[in-house]
Parts: sequence; structure tokens; C-alpha cells
Amino acid sequence: MIFSLFCDYSEHSQVPDRCVSVHCQGYEMSLAECEIYDKMAADGGMVAAATCYKETPEECGFTCANQKCIFRNQTCDGVDDCGDRSDEMCCCRNGAFHCRSGVCLHRNAVGDQLIDCLDGADEAQKRVEAFKTRANRKHLEAQLSCGIPNKDLVDDTETDNRGRKSRRKRVVGGIPANPTQIQWQVALEENRRIDCGGAYIGGCWVLTAAHCVRPNPSAFKVKFSLWKKFRAQGTTDIVPVTDIRIHPNYVASTYENDIALVQLEKLPFSDKCLEDNPAVRAVCVPWTTQLFPPNHTCSISGWGRTADGRSAQVLLWANVSLISGCESSYKDRFKPGMMCAGDLDGHVDSCQGDSGGPLVCQDELGVSYLWGIVSWGERCGHQGFPGVYTQVAHYFEWIRLHTGWPAVTKFNS
Repeated sequence: MIFSLFCDYSEHSQVPDRCVSVHCQGYEMSLAECEIYDKMAADGGMVAAATCYKETPEECGFTCANQKCIFRNQTCDGVDDCGDRSDEMCCCRNGAFHCRSGVCLHRNAVGDQLIDCLDGADEAQKRVEAFKTRANRKHLEAQLSCGIPNKDLVDDTETDNRGRKSRRKRVVGGIPANPTQIQWQVALEENRRIDCGGAYIGGCWVLTAAHCVRPNPSAFKVKFSLWKKFRAQGTTDIVPVTDIRIHPNYVASTYENDIALVQLEKLPFSDKCLEDNPAVRAVCVPWTTQLFPPNHTCSISGWGRTADGRSAQVLLWANVSLISGCESSYKDRFKPGMMCAGDLDGHVDSCQGDSGGPLVCQDELGVSYLWGIVSWGERCGHQGFPGVYTQVAHYFEWIRLHTGWPAVTKFNS
């Protein structure tokens, strides 16, 4: 394949004024048969130009399919000297791909979205590998104990005395969750007060914000499957805390590294920390910061303050978008390990009391990952200042170091 750059030169300048890119396969008889695109002004900048092949060398060691002659030592070297790949198509070595017709392709030709073998086997191979990868992942995901809620309970609702579904006031873009809808959400109770949330990640571990806790485990309890902030429901479990591990580089004044692990106390004569509960499921911990791109829609939840400044009485949730480039809003206050979500208009945001709670994103298979932890922001729901979250994937190795592989997620084991 040939990629060339052709430029027009002004009458009094050696620098081209306009350039275009030309894409040829090598079998064309004139430039008119090639694809010409990306016309642009050079603006005096540095450009590259192509020198066309004009004459046949005296020694023709190899005749290309397009009749161009090259030296024999230029064949099978991984470089497309002919321009049509014919000098690299009979080289079944160095990891080359062997077509059923007998033609050999350089390994870079496999899966490049161009069919080189007559039967398309060079591209079919890539599709088979991709299919196998997806199948393997689906098999692994089927064994997950995280990120998949108990579907039988997600839509459970509570009715009031008149038999209708209860309704609650809307908040900073959020709405009331169903009583057992968000099954990894926990409430952190400190001396009988709930000012923060958290996310259950499996085993005996909960993730929350560092500014929500202090190294005094006996002062805390973790409430699972809590809906109404001040009243337990039938599925609620209350578990004591045995240890609190705040990130060693947490800076309280800047909220840098605002993440902490809460270790639950084990049940007597058991390795479990809570009884099996159909309304409690763990959320998966992401292992890479590339898992979800900007503008991906995720969800937040918590008992934070509402639009009228009051604390929410039931668990609320809302959809938010991941926002890139929010350094411009917060300048040097934005540190590594932080990320933004919400919307720049301020219609949806987390607020005081939501701290430590989960920002959860779903992948294409419907598996939920704890993408962020509610950390801080500039005035709840204020235009131009989206919520700032601790990016969980940034701290994956630290989390794994303390919890071990099985507690993080079986997908990563």
C-alpha cells in the first residue's frame, strides 16, 4: 500500500502552500485511480513529500505484481518495497500467515481489515480469535461473584398505607431508589450518625473515602441493604468494623488519595463477615483506568443533601456522565487519582452526605464496576463545577495488596 503526500508550491517559495494525501494499492495506472483526501494548507510548516518511482534499476532481482523491479534482498524483509505487498507475500517465515492458496503474508497483514488471502482467511482468523476472547470472557463473567445484582430483588418497592408506591421529593437530579435496588451500597455509621456511604467489594471489605473515617474501628458500624436512613428494613444487616486502612498518602487539606478500606468483623466461628443475604451483592473493582471512556453514563447513590439543603430520608440515585478535562475547573486542586462526573450545567451532582458512596459503571456485558468514590466538589450542583471522585482503578494495586485477589474480583484472579 502506498501513502504519499503531494504539495503545490507557490511561484516564489520553496515551501508548499497546499498538500493532499494519496492512498494507492499499487495496481493503479494513474493518480486519478487513487484515493485523494485530507487537503490542507501547509501554512509554512514542515512537510514531507513523496518521490515517485520512475525507472527500472538495471538489476531486476524481483518483479513486483505491479511490474516494479526491486533488488532480491528487499524481499521478505517485512518492508513493503513494491507498494502492493507482493515482495512480502511469498515469505512463510518470521511469523508469516499462510493462505490456503499458498500465498504467504507478513504477520502485520493479519487483522488489518484488508482481505489479502483469496478466501479472506487473514481477516477471518482475527474474527475467530475475537470470538474466542469474547466467549472466554463470558465464561469467566458467568462465575463472577461481583457486579451482578440479584435481579429478583432489584425492582422491589415499598407501599404506603394506601397501597400505592411511596414517592419522595426529587433531589439534585436524583430520584429515590427501590429498597433493594443498589445492593453494594452501604452506610457508614459512626457513633450512631450516618454521614457517609461506601461500597461493598466482597469478602470482608468495604471501600469508602478517607475523609469519612478515622483509625478508630470500634466507633464504626457498616449497614448493608439500608434504604430509609433512620430505619432498618427486613434485609438490613449491621456489621461491626475490625480495621480501617486509610491510604498512607492521603492529604486531608487537598483530598488527595481520598480512599480507605474498611475491614468487617468476622462472625463467630466463621470466615464470613455477614450471613448470606439475597439483597447484598459485591461490586467489581476495575483493574485499569482505560475501562470506561469519557461521556460514559454511570450512576451515583447516597443519602446526601437534597436541592433544598436537607438530608435525604431514603437512598437516592442518579445517572451521571464521566467528564474529562475538569482540571480547567479546579486548576491545581485537581490531583492524580481524581476524576470528574456529573454534567457541567450542574443539573446532576453528588452532595454532602454522599461522601464515600459509589460511582458505578456497567460494561457491555452488564457487569458493574466501582469506577469512583464520592470525594469533593465546589458547591453541590453548581454550573461548571462537576463532582470530583476518587478514581478506584488508579488504586487497584493498593486495594489488592490489602484485600488479596479473591476479595477484589474473581475476574482478576
